[in-house]
Formats: sequence, structure tokens, C-alpha cells
Amino acid sequence: MSKPNLVKLVEAALFVAGRPLSVKDLQTTVLAEVGLARTQVNMILDELSQRYQDSAIELAETASGYQFRARQEYAPYLSMLWAEKAPKFSRAMLETLTLIAYRQPITRGEIEAIRGVAVSSHIIGVLKERNWIRSVGHKEIPGRPTLFATTSEFLDYFGLKDLSDLPELDQTLLEKLPQDFQT
Repeated sequence: MSKPNLVKLVEAALFVAGRPLSVKDLQTTVLAEVGLARTQVNMILDELSQRYQDSAIELAETASGYQFRARQEYAPYLSMLWAEKAPKFSRAMLETLTLIAYRQPITRGEIEAIRGVAVSSHIIGVLKERNWIRSVGHKEIPGRPTLFATTSEFLDYFGLKDLSDLPELDQTLLEKLPQDFQT
């Protein structure tokens, strides 16, 4: 298959996949018969990224791979295409998820100490059900509480490549935390 056709093949795969595709995913599926090296696949992805540079669509890299998505400035207009509203999350759930994202690995007790209130089992359950958090072990203290961390699905959902892409925390909020919990 010629190079222009390979670029078109990867482009089509990214459009129809419905999920981010990694270089390895591409190599082992649509490009399996061609046997391209990682650098060659990356060159194709770079070419596609350049091709869509002046478009309303962009090729974005997330934690799980690459995907096409609409540019952020069109989100308010495109949201009108879906009659169903995005799920609303309680403040408690968002605070819990934020603490896990910024302080991982973290125990439920540490989350409760920072928030000053108990963390509902329902909140942990919903975050696990959405596959945004997972158990990553146990803290070596009495009772061996579970340590929680975010997943690549969390990063994908929020359009992040890795945790360093999280927005910087407001310093005034950090000052309100007890000294034990500040970064």
C-alpha cells in the first residue's frame, strides 16, 4: 500500500474507532499487514496532525492514544446536537475526584481529613464504575487502607495526555489546607 493510502487508512481508523487508538493499536490492527515501525506510524500521525491544523477538527493525543475531536472553541455550539444533558456531579463527588487526581495515591481517610467530612461509599462506587479511579494498593499503616489513583479513562474523558496536564491549583485554596496535606 502506498504512503498516501496508509495515511488515509489511519485517518479512517481514527474516525471510526470511537475511542483513542495507540500506535500499538494501529500497528496490530489496520496496519498489521503492512508491518510499520513505531517511528513510521508516528510520522503518519504527524502528517495527519498537520493536515488538520487549520480545521475545526484536531488530532489529539490522550493517555490512551490518538483521536480526532472538535476544537474546544466549538464545544458550546456542538453541545446543542445532544438533547441529553451531561450528567451533573455533586460537589462532594467533584471534590473527591479532584483530591484523588491531585494527591494520588491517596486513602479515603486522607480525603476525609482534607474535606472535613466523610466520603460516601456511593461516591467511591460511582467513580470506580465510571472507571475514573482504581485501587492501587494499600498504605502501610494500621488497618492498611486502600490507596486510590486515577485511570487513563479519567485522563481520556477530560482530554488530558497525563497528570501534568491538570490545571494548576489555586494557591489560595492550597493555603487553606492543613500543613500536612500541602504539596
